Amino acid sequence: MNILVTIDDHYLDPLLIMLFTLFRVYRTDPQRAPARPISVYLLHSHLSLEAQGILRRQIEREGHQFYPIQLDDAKLADAPISQRYPKEIYYRLLAPDFLPADLDRVLYLDPDMIIQRELDELYDLDLTGWLYAAATHIESRVISKVNQLRLDLDEDDSLINSGVMLMNLRQLRQEQDREAIFDYIRQNKAALLLPDQDIISALHAGRIKLIDPYIYNMTERLFAWRPHSEAWLNLQWVQQNSRIIHFCGRNKPWNKGYLGTLGSIYWEAVRAKIRA
Repeated sequence: MNILVTIDDHYLDPLLIMLFTLFRVYRTDPQRAPARPISVYLLHSHLSLEAQGILRRQIEREGHQFYPIQLDDAKLADAPISQRYPKEIYYRLLAPDFLPADLDRVLYLDPDMIIQRELDELYDLDLTGWLYAAATHIESRVISKVNQLRLDLDEDDSLINSGVMLMNLRQLRQEQDREAIFDYIRQNKAALLLPDQDIISALHAGRIKLIDPYIYNMTERLFAWRPHSEAWLNLQWVQQNSRIIHFCGRNKPWNKGYLGTLGSIYWEAVRAKIRA
């Protein structure tokens, strides 16, 4: 299983927790290889050697492989970059260009997550004809219509959350045009609110296979604001069914002023890592 992450030093601790929970799911007897070997690919521009060493020790101690890839800023010399559009937004967009050519697929995961159960069903999805598999958090018809107008999407297209994305690297290498991405940003700067996921949703509309957000991209908002769902205010359901808990946005358990319920799952993972 190929996993992609992109961080700087500020997100090292959440990433270590996320990887701990991922490896815990696939851990077997300590004397044996893990149930499914994992290769972790890190795209970064300036992550310290100390942080890379910490990551390498944790990953290799669990029997998995670590491949840090430092990006040369020269490769993004033509990219439109500003305070709102830092070069880091391109790491996910251009991952097929930066990752080894022999990789056919990779699962991108944000660091602010807890993995509760196996991801095999997601990772092994049939992507024939699809460029990505990802979830949308938007169900409101009004908000969907606004996004469709803002990004010139068709009625059936959705704005995806880029925190969990299964990438069809082979197909993306054949079809994705780096200059088209740069041109789209230059021409649509005023309309882009969430740059990377706006760009992916717009440029690859109709080629993104939707996955269940309650299973693979569960958030505090889904938990608290969706009374029609089985997960609504039902922590037991989330613990038993959600495979990925995503603490997206600013409301994170480790930040001062956090409000929410799912943070209990995060702190349980922290305590488990300390005991391990």
